[in-house]
Amino acid sequence: MSESKAKRDNCAAPASAIYGIGLIGAAVYYISVATGFWMGVLGFLKALVWPAFLVYEALKALGA
Repeated sequence: MSESKAKRDNCAAPASAIYGIGLIGAAVYYISVATGFWMGVLGFLKALVWPAFLVYEALKALGA
């Protein structure tokens, strides 16, 4: 494997780690505030897409 390909493959590792930690934190939060089983399931699904909520709210706050 060439050196440049190895560097490109490792570029996403920090972002993946941050996403993974955020996923766990969001899942714990959403499930802990759920009032029932299906709200917990919905909370887990929301935890999977938390970056979309974050970007949406950031763009809304910036007025974009």
